[in-house]
Amino acid sequence: MTAPVLELPPYTRQSPEVEARFHKLKKRPVTLDVNRLTKVFSTPQGEVTALENVSFALHRREFMCVIGASGCGKSTLVRILAGLESASAGEVLVGGESVSGPGPDRGMVFQGYTLFPWLTVKQNVMFGLKMTGHSEATAESEAMQWIELVGLASSAEVYPHQLSGGMKQRVAIARALANQPRILLMDEPFGALDAQTRAQMQSYLLQIWRQVDITILFITHDLDEAVYLSDRVLVLDSDPGRVGELIEVPVPQPRNPRQFLTPEFLSAKKRLEELIHPQQRDGEEDRLPMLRMTKVGDDVV
Repeated sequence: MTAPVLELPPYTRQSPEVEARFHKLKKRPVTLDVNRLTKVFSTPQGEVTALENVSFALHRREFMCVIGASGCGKSTLVRILAGLESASAGEVLVGGESVSGPGPDRGMVFQGYTLFPWLTVKQNVMFGLKMTGHSEATAESEAMQWIELVGLASSAEVYPHQLSGGMKQRVAIARALANQPRILLMDEPFGALDAQTRAQMQSYLLQIWRQVDITILFITHDLDEAVYLSDRVLVLDSDPGRVGELIEVPVPQPRNPRQFLTPEFLSAKKRLEELIHPQQRDGEEDRLPMLRMTKVGDDVV
Protein backbone atom coordinates (compact mmCIF):
# COMPACT_ATOMS: atom_id res chain seq x y z
CA MET A 1 0.00 0.00 0.00
CA THR A 2 1.44 3.37 -1.03
CA ALA A 3 1.76 5.94 1.72
CA PRO A 4 -0.21 9.15 1.16
CA VAL A 5 1.81 12.10 -0.07
CA LEU A 6 1.81 15.09 2.27
CA GLU A 7 0.79 18.11 0.24
CA LEU A 8 2.20 21.20 1.92
CA PRO A 9 0.36 24.48 1.48
CA PRO A 10 2.33 27.18 -0.32
CA TYR A 11 4.33 29.46 1.90
CA THR A 12 1.83 32.13 2.93
CA ARG A 13 0.46 33.88 5.98
CA GLN A 14 -3.01 32.38 6.10
CA SER A 15 -3.91 32.96 9.74
CA PRO A 16 -5.58 36.27 10.68
CA GLU A 17 -3.84 35.94 14.05
CA VAL A 18 -0.43 35.83 12.36
CA GLU A 19 -1.36 38.67 10.00
CA ALA A 20 -2.31 40.81 13.00
CA ARG A 21 0.96 39.98 14.78
CA PHE A 22 3.09 41.17 11.86
CA HIS A 23 0.95 44.28 11.46
CA LYS A 24 1.72 45.16 15.09
CA LEU A 25 5.39 44.25 14.69
CA LYS A 26 5.91 46.68 11.82
CA LYS A 27 4.47 49.52 13.91
CA ARG A 28 7.16 49.12 16.56
CA PRO A 29 10.25 51.37 16.51
CA VAL A 30 13.22 50.17 14.49
CA THR A 31 15.97 49.07 16.88
CA LEU A 32 18.57 47.95 14.33
CA ASP A 33 18.89 49.45 10.85
CA VAL A 34 21.40 47.93 8.42
CA ASN A 35 21.96 49.93 5.23
CA ARG A 36 23.86 48.61 2.18
CA LEU A 37 26.44 46.82 4.33
CA THR A 38 29.47 45.53 2.40
CA LYS A 39 32.54 43.69 3.68
CA VAL A 40 35.62 42.97 1.56
CA PHE A 41 38.57 40.95 2.87
CA SER A 42 42.07 41.23 1.45
CA THR A 43 43.79 37.88 0.95
CA PRO A 44 47.05 36.79 -0.71
CA GLN A 45 44.92 35.64 -3.66
CA GLY A 46 43.17 39.01 -3.91
CA GLU A 47 40.05 40.67 -2.52
CA VAL A 48 37.11 38.54 -1.41
CA THR A 49 33.67 40.10 -0.98
CA ALA A 50 31.97 38.42 1.98
CA LEU A 51 28.90 40.70 2.13
CA GLU A 52 27.43 42.99 -0.50
CA ASN A 53 24.71 45.62 -0.07
CA VAL A 54 23.01 43.88 2.85
CA SER A 55 20.03 45.92 4.09
CA PHE A 56 17.30 45.11 6.61
CA ALA A 57 15.60 46.54 9.70
CA LEU A 58 14.94 44.86 13.04
CA HIS A 59 12.02 46.11 15.13
CA ARG A 60 11.88 46.39 18.91
CA ARG A 61 11.34 43.01 20.63
CA GLU A 62 11.53 41.17 17.33
CA PHE A 63 13.26 37.79 17.09
CA MET A 64 15.03 37.38 13.74
CA CYS A 65 17.07 34.39 12.61
CA VAL A 66 19.70 34.61 9.87
CA ILE A 67 20.37 31.51 7.78
CA GLY A 68 22.28 30.68 4.63
CA ALA A 69 24.65 28.18 3.10
CA SER A 70 28.07 27.70 4.70
CA GLY A 71 30.36 30.60 3.84
CA CYS A 72 27.59 33.09 3.04
CA GLY A 73 28.83 35.61 5.63
CA LYS A 74 26.47 35.00 8.57
CA SER A 75 29.17 35.22 11.24
CA THR A 76 30.84 38.15 9.49
CA LEU A 77 27.51 39.98 9.56
CA VAL A 78 26.92 39.46 13.27
CA ARG A 79 30.50 40.45 14.14
CA ILE A 80 30.05 43.73 12.25
CA LEU A 81 26.75 44.35 14.05
CA ALA A 82 28.51 43.71 17.36
CA GLY A 83 31.25 46.18 16.43
CA LEU A 84 33.95 43.48 16.48
CA GLU A 85 34.74 44.06 12.80
CA SER A 86 34.40 47.12 10.61
CA ALA A 87 32.40 47.25 7.41
CA SER A 88 34.00 48.17 4.10
CA ALA A 89 30.93 50.20 3.15
CA GLY A 90 27.42 50.90 4.40
CA GLU A 91 26.28 51.62 7.94
CA VAL A 92 24.74 50.02 11.01
CA LEU A 93 22.42 52.08 13.21
CA VAL A 94 21.19 51.12 16.69
CA GLY A 95 18.41 53.38 17.87
CA GLY A 96 19.38 55.81 15.12
CA GLU A 97 23.02 56.03 16.29
CA SER A 98 25.87 54.80 14.09
CA VAL A 99 27.81 51.74 15.30
CA SER A 100 31.58 52.23 15.30
CA GLY A 101 32.63 49.54 17.77
CA PRO A 102 31.38 47.37 20.65
CA GLY A 103 28.92 49.00 23.02
CA PRO A 104 26.59 48.26 25.95
CA ASP A 105 23.57 48.61 23.64
CA ARG A 106 24.50 45.20 22.13
CA GLY A 107 25.11 41.93 23.95
CA MET A 108 26.86 39.00 22.25
CA VAL A 109 26.66 35.24 22.79
CA PHE A 110 29.09 33.07 20.81
CA GLN A 111 28.94 29.37 19.93
CA GLY A 112 31.98 28.61 22.07
CA TYR A 113 31.84 28.87 25.83
CA THR A 114 33.43 32.27 26.49
CA LEU A 115 33.08 32.33 30.28
CA PHE A 116 36.09 33.20 32.42
CA PRO A 117 37.11 29.82 33.89
CA TRP A 118 38.67 31.36 37.02
CA LEU A 119 35.42 33.13 37.98
CA THR A 120 32.26 31.63 39.45
CA VAL A 121 28.91 31.88 37.68
CA LYS A 122 27.99 34.93 39.77
CA GLN A 123 31.36 36.59 39.20
CA ASN A 124 31.11 36.00 35.44
CA VAL A 125 27.74 37.76 35.31
CA MET A 126 28.98 40.53 37.61
CA PHE A 127 32.03 41.21 35.44
CA GLY A 128 30.38 43.48 32.87
CA LEU A 129 28.40 45.31 35.53
CA LYS A 130 31.56 46.14 37.49
CA MET A 131 33.33 47.24 34.30
CA THR A 132 30.57 49.78 33.69
CA GLY A 133 30.97 51.32 37.15
CA HIS A 134 28.50 49.42 39.34
CA SER A 135 29.52 48.92 42.94
CA GLU A 136 30.28 45.40 44.19
CA ALA A 137 26.99 45.21 46.09
CA THR A 138 24.88 46.53 43.20
CA ALA A 139 26.63 44.28 40.66
CA GLU A 140 26.06 41.23 42.87
CA SER A 141 22.38 42.05 43.41
CA GLU A 142 21.70 42.63 39.72
CA ALA A 143 23.74 39.60 38.65
CA MET A 144 21.69 37.34 40.91
CA GLN A 145 18.46 38.59 39.28
CA TRP A 146 19.73 37.53 35.85
CA ILE A 147 21.08 34.23 37.17
CA GLU A 148 17.66 33.49 38.67
CA LEU A 149 16.02 34.42 35.36
CA VAL A 150 18.01 31.73 33.53
CA GLY A 151 17.27 29.19 36.27
CA LEU A 152 20.77 28.83 37.75
CA ALA A 153 20.44 30.40 41.21
CA SER A 154 21.57 27.15 42.84
CA SER A 155 24.77 27.18 40.74
CA ALA A 156 25.79 30.80 41.39
CA GLU A 157 28.94 29.86 43.32
CA VAL A 158 30.23 27.09 41.05
CA TYR A 159 32.87 27.41 38.33
CA PRO A 160 32.29 26.92 34.57
CA HIS A 161 34.08 23.55 34.46
CA GLN A 162 31.42 22.22 36.82
CA LEU A 163 28.59 23.09 34.42
CA SER A 164 27.09 21.29 31.43
CA GLY A 165 27.24 22.89 28.00
CA GLY A 166 23.66 24.12 28.19
CA MET A 167 24.21 25.62 31.64
CA LYS A 168 27.33 27.45 30.41
CA GLN A 169 25.33 29.01 27.60
CA ARG A 170 22.63 30.09 30.04
CA VAL A 171 25.33 31.85 32.06
CA ALA A 172 26.60 33.47 28.85
CA ILE A 173 23.08 34.70 28.09
CA ALA A 174 22.70 36.08 31.64
CA ARG A 175 26.06 37.85 31.34
CA ALA A 176 25.10 39.36 27.97
CA LEU A 177 21.74 40.55 29.33
CA ALA A 178 23.08 41.94 32.61
CA ASN A 179 24.05 45.28 31.03
CA GLN A 180 20.49 45.52 29.66
CA PRO A 181 21.38 45.91 25.97
CA ARG A 182 18.81 46.79 23.35
CA ILE A 183 19.88 43.92 21.12
CA LEU A 184 21.11 40.40 21.87
CA LEU A 185 23.32 39.05 19.06
CA MET A 186 23.74 35.25 19.03
CA ASP A 187 26.17 33.48 16.70
CA GLU A 188 25.05 29.83 16.51
CA PRO A 189 24.98 29.65 20.33
CA PHE A 190 23.50 26.14 20.45
CA GLY A 191 25.51 24.63 17.59
CA ALA A 192 27.84 22.64 19.86
CA LEU A 193 25.07 21.17 22.02
CA ASP A 194 23.53 17.73 21.72
CA ALA A 195 20.00 17.53 20.30
CA GLN A 196 18.20 17.20 23.63
CA THR A 197 20.10 20.05 25.29
CA ARG A 198 19.64 22.19 22.20
CA ALA A 199 15.86 21.73 22.36
CA GLN A 200 15.90 22.70 26.05
CA MET A 201 17.96 25.81 25.31
CA GLN A 202 15.57 26.88 22.55
CA SER A 203 12.71 26.65 25.05
CA TYR A 204 14.67 28.57 27.69
CA LEU A 205 15.57 31.31 25.21
CA LEU A 206 11.96 31.82 24.15
CA GLN A 207 10.91 32.04 27.80
CA ILE A 208 13.64 34.61 28.53
CA TRP A 209 12.75 36.63 25.41
CA ARG A 210 9.12 36.86 26.52
CA GLN A 211 10.17 38.24 29.93
CA VAL A 212 12.82 40.76 28.88
CA ASP A 213 12.62 43.89 26.73
CA ILE A 214 15.17 42.60 24.23
CA THR A 215 15.48 42.34 20.45
CA ILE A 216 17.28 39.21 19.23
CA LEU A 217 19.26 38.49 16.08
CA PHE A 218 20.18 34.80 16.00
CA ILE A 219 22.56 33.14 13.53
CA THR A 220 21.83 29.48 12.80
CA HIS A 221 22.25 26.82 10.13
CA ASP A 222 19.37 24.73 11.49
CA LEU A 223 16.12 25.32 9.58
CA ASP A 224 13.89 23.82 12.28
CA GLU A 225 15.52 26.12 14.82
CA ALA A 226 15.03 29.16 12.58
CA VAL A 227 11.33 28.51 12.05
CA TYR A 228 10.72 27.58 15.70
CA LEU A 229 12.39 30.64 17.23
CA SER A 230 11.89 33.59 14.93
CA ASP A 231 9.30 36.12 13.86
CA ARG A 232 11.15 36.59 10.57
CA VAL A 233 14.00 34.76 8.86
CA LEU A 234 16.66 36.57 6.84
CA VAL A 235 18.09 34.31 4.13
CA LEU A 236 21.56 35.17 2.83
CA ASP A 237 22.68 34.11 -0.63
CA SER A 238 26.33 33.15 -1.15
CA ASP A 239 29.35 34.44 -3.10
CA PRO A 240 28.97 37.19 -2.05
CA GLY A 241 26.52 37.28 0.86
CA ARG A 242 23.41 39.18 -0.18
CA VAL A 243 19.86 39.31 1.13
CA GLY A 244 18.07 36.55 -0.76
CA GLU A 245 14.73 36.84 0.98
CA LEU A 246 13.23 38.02 4.25
CA ILE A 247 10.30 35.78 5.14
CA GLU A 248 7.69 36.08 7.86
CA VAL A 249 7.17 32.85 9.80
CA PRO A 250 3.47 31.88 9.66
CA VAL A 251 3.58 29.79 12.87
CA PRO A 252 1.46 31.35 15.66
CA GLN A 253 3.01 32.57 18.91
CA PRO A 254 3.67 31.42 21.59
CA ARG A 255 5.67 28.54 20.13
CA ASN A 256 5.82 24.97 21.38
CA PRO A 257 7.44 21.75 20.06
CA ARG A 258 4.07 20.34 18.94
CA GLN A 259 4.10 22.88 16.11
CA PHE A 260 7.02 21.17 14.35
CA LEU A 261 4.59 19.01 12.37
CA THR A 262 1.94 21.62 11.58
CA PRO A 263 1.36 22.61 7.93
CA GLU A 264 2.45 26.19 8.68
CA PHE A 265 5.76 25.05 10.17
CA LEU A 266 6.50 22.56 7.40
CA SER A 267 5.63 24.99 4.62
CA ALA A 268 7.95 27.65 6.08
CA LYS A 269 10.77 25.11 6.44
CA LYS A 270 10.20 23.89 2.86
CA ARG A 271 10.47 27.48 1.61
CA LEU A 272 13.79 27.93 3.43
CA GLU A 273 15.11 24.69 1.97
CA GLU A 274 14.19 25.89 -1.52
CA LEU A 275 16.04 29.17 -0.96
CA ILE A 276 19.21 27.64 0.49
CA HIS A 277 19.37 24.50 -1.64
CA PRO A 278 17.80 25.20 -5.05
CA GLN A 279 16.67 22.00 -6.73
CA GLN A 280 18.96 20.55 -9.38
CA ARG A 281 17.65 20.01 -12.89
CA ASP A 282 16.24 16.56 -13.55
CA GLY A 283 19.00 13.95 -13.61
CA GLU A 284 21.57 16.25 -11.98
CA GLU A 285 23.09 15.86 -8.56
CA ASP A 286 26.07 17.22 -6.70
CA ARG A 287 29.00 14.87 -7.23
CA LEU A 288 32.45 14.77 -5.72
CA PRO A 289 35.44 14.09 -7.98
CA MET A 290 36.00 10.32 -8.17
CA LEU A 291 39.47 9.65 -6.75
CA ARG A 292 39.97 6.14 -5.37
CA MET A 293 42.61 6.16 -2.64
CA THR A 294 42.93 2.38 -2.28
CA LYS A 295 41.81 -0.85 -3.90
CA VAL A 296 38.68 -2.40 -2.51
CA GLY A 297 37.10 -5.80 -2.97
CA ASP A 298 33.76 -4.61 -4.26
CA ASP A 299 31.84 -1.44 -4.99
CA VAL A 300 29.20 0.00 -2.71
CA VAL A 301 25.83 -0.01 -4.44
